[in-house]
Amino acid sequence: MSIKSRLILMSFLQFAVWGAYLTSMGNYLGSINLGPKIGLFYAMQGIVSIFMPALMGIIADRWVESQKLLGLNHLAAAFFMLATGYYGYTAGENVDFTTIFTLYSLSVAFYMPTIALSNSTGYAVLKSNGMDTIKHFPHIRTFGTIGFIFSMLFVDFIGFQNGNLTFAFAKSSVGEFISFQNTYHQFYVSAVLGVLLFVYSFTLPHCKVSRSKEKKTMYDALGLKAFSLFKDKRMAIFFIFSMFLGVSLQITNGYANPFITSFKEVPEYANSFGANHANALISISQISETFCILLIPFFLRRFGIKQVMLMSMFAWVLRFALFGFGDPGSGVWMFILSMLVYGIAFDFFNVSGSLFVDNETDEDIRSSAQGVFMMMTNGFGATIGMLGAQYVVNHFVFNKTDVMEQMQGWYSSWLVFAAYSLVITIVFAIVFKYKHNPDKINI
Repeated sequence: MSIKSRLILMSFLQFAVWGAYLTSMGNYLGSINLGPKIGLFYAMQGIVSIFMPALMGIIADRWVESQKLLGLNHLAAAFFMLATGYYGYTAGENVDFTTIFTLYSLSVAFYMPTIALSNSTGYAVLKSNGMDTIKHFPHIRTFGTIGFIFSMLFVDFIGFQNGNLTFAFAKSSVGEFISFQNTYHQFYVSAVLGVLLFVYSFTLPHCKVSRSKEKKTMYDALGLKAFSLFKDKRMAIFFIFSMFLGVSLQITNGYANPFITSFKEVPEYANSFGANHANALISISQISETFCILLIPFFLRRFGIKQVMLMSMFAWVLRFALFGFGDPGSGVWMFILSMLVYGIAFDFFNVSGSLFVDNETDEDIRSSAQGVFMMMTNGFGATIGMLGAQYVVNHFVFNKTDVMEQMQGWYSSWLVFAAYSLVITIVFAIVFKYKHNPDKINI
């Protein structure tokens, strides 16, 4: 296999592990009466991202090759994800929140650093083979999104009917079809994929670690030099707004599926495709992401990081607002449009931001700097976002008992999220200063 092909498979598996449960876990939690706790589960991904990616980045920079550390983290994450699924199986409807939350938290504590580690591994392997990261990495990352879509669709269309494993389109007319997206089986799928990536990571090309014999201070040895980036006003502002934008990252992952599925309680939409296959509808977001990743080299070169980030921020405004006004019936076009703009909302921020950090930092702290970027976005940002979103959704939706009041509550919640994104967009446009130099980006 070529270098690109090997990295493509790594990227595919990296995000397939996540896609198995990220957009559907909320449905399962709702089925075991943990709907009001959805925000806590997604916030935990943010909490562990505050310190785990930075810690693992330090280890990768100084002591352990990033591709090996990537595999070891996936093995640990898969073990605890398997335990989460097994506990769901044994507990049935009598799931104890503390137990399942602890097992899940331990799994994501080891998974979240792998996003930055896979980026660092990809960048290092490309550079060691004389390949430009701006030109080649977006194409590789595209297959990560394809892997995510594969897992989403797998857990949506595979399930049980009358005790037998079956495919949604092959189900019989007798008996209820129970999709993996509504059960603990999604955790099993994630665990199996994680073990596969653990094995595969040890076949990847070696990535150098910094083992300089030069005497270093404790500050340097721990990789804390990456935090000196905050002394640069431009980088500090970039990281701070990355946190503010990170607030939006997990909201639709946590609540889009329960929201769309809730339309099954409304007779008008009960038999609609979207209400019964929310994961399939949401997968349009990842399909859009696949294509938008390919646009990043052109947009970064043509417009620069500030304009690209602004495009992402405004796309989040549209993403939330269209959810608020859409439905699985005559308004399904708004759902579809919301899914389409997600590619711009996510990629133009997450992937472009990662490339920006890689280009603006020195080689000896790049893994650590990627960890800091993850800490600010998927750490502080996502944690604040999900805890805030849980408060909003619980207030407007889960505190209501009438179905129509709950639907109105969803509408109000999505508009609150859209208003927040609009404010951040306006402030970022005013505060962040960056002079774009297209000659620095070789495509």
